[in-house]
Amino acid sequence: MMKRSNSILREEFLTLRVSQKILFSGIIYTARDQAHKRLVETIKKGGKLPIDLKDKIVYYCGPTKTPKGKAIGACGPTTSSRMDEFAPCLLEKGVLGMIGKGARSAEVKKAIKKYKGIYFLTYAGCGALLSKFVCKMRVAAYKDLGPEAIHELEVKDFPLIVGIDSLGRSIYG
Repeated sequence: MMKRSNSILREEFLTLRVSQKILFSGIIYTARDQAHKRLVETIKKGGKLPIDLKDKIVYYCGPTKTPKGKAIGACGPTTSSRMDEFAPCLLEKGVLGMIGKGARSAEVKKAIKKYKGIYFLTYAGCGALLSKFVCKMRVAAYKDLGPEAIHELEVKDFPLIVGIDSLGRSIYG
């Protein structure tokens, strides 16, 4: 298993191929349905986004309440297809990668290939386990959305599997 981090160049990151497993260390941002909706509405209106999307990795996750003494509560992936209508727009605005679970639409696969993005899978049903790889968490935007706010997570050795690589090849065929 290879280790990767935000400090590597985008081009190196995009050499990852479908089914490859990595341990990621660095910064990722959580965002679910409502945050995606707001981001895309802001883009369509020509407004200023609350975070710079360039080269960011978006994790489809809404963490549970943080227990005392922990960095985060359970933080498992949600079903990625719910974000399919928003993903091409965010990839166009510079998002590098997405983390979730499940297959993506043909449109998302085309957008990943066109904008040289990547889609990762992580372990579903293992939110408590995944929380152990989160070192720090802070709300980055849309605090009013509660668990669906955009959270900045600092992770160490977060386990990921390449679900769709930058060539548009999918683990789902």
